[in-house]
Amino acid sequence: MSDLQPRPGFLPLLVIGIAAGVLSGLFGIGGGTIIVPALALWLGMNQKLAAGTSVAAILPTAIVGATSYAAQGNVDWLAAICLAIGIVLGAQLGTYLLNKLPVSALQWMFMGFLLVVIVSLWFIVPQRDDQISMSVWTALLLAATGFVTGVLSGVLGVGGGVIVVPIMMMVFGSNDLVAKGSSLVMMIPGSISGTIGNLVRKNVDLRAALIVGLSASAIIPFSSVLAGVLDPFLANVLFSIYLAVILVQMLVKRLRGGAARR
Repeated sequence: MSDLQPRPGFLPLLVIGIAAGVLSGLFGIGGGTIIVPALALWLGMNQKLAAGTSVAAILPTAIVGATSYAAQGNVDWLAAICLAIGIVLGAQLGTYLLNKLPVSALQWMFMGFLLVVIVSLWFIVPQRDDQISMSVWTALLLAATGFVTGVLSGVLGVGGGVIVVPIMMMVFGSNDLVAKGSSLVMMIPGSISGTIGNLVRKNVDLRAALIVGLSASAIIPFSSVLAGVLDPFLANVLFSIYLAVILVQMLVKRLRGGAARR
């Protein structure tokens, strides 16, 4: 970290980690959509350092979350591996394309995708005994989904879970718990790859990442159990509300950026 930037306090980092742990366990996400804004806006960390720290914090979070879901039998390992292969490759391309693509257009398209998902979650409710029907084509489509998710993650800085979880439910016929567990497994190699790159660029506050990641990891086993207790429709409603918050954040940021350029 820069000497000019004050070190984040232990208690605020603990609170951020707890919030990330609750959301990760409930929705099968890494928690970056909470960690990055909290570090940047609440604790004053610069955006790049906040993003790099978040990627490192997500690693223990994803490991514990995936283990918790796996212990309950809620991971489709073949689907998770296909997604992981795709997201690792896609993230590399996304990072490369970051300054070469019209990010504004991609942001609007992604916000449109979120809106469709938010509405659909109120009408498409998977049953807990639903399973993915695997075939060669399904495996290829899952890898392609992971690839596109990786590209969007690299270009837009969005978490993979907010894309993968609804697609697995709506397109591949997964139940909500397996979609969340498999999403967390997918994030492990992506987080490792991203953390290595950020360490090389000295773009990680390891102390902050450790506090956030460990506190999130301590909460995830409980929130993942809660996810299994929740009625599938209620789980969908809560997930749609979470996605709506992300959509509003992106929309406000996009409109403010457009206004600033006028």
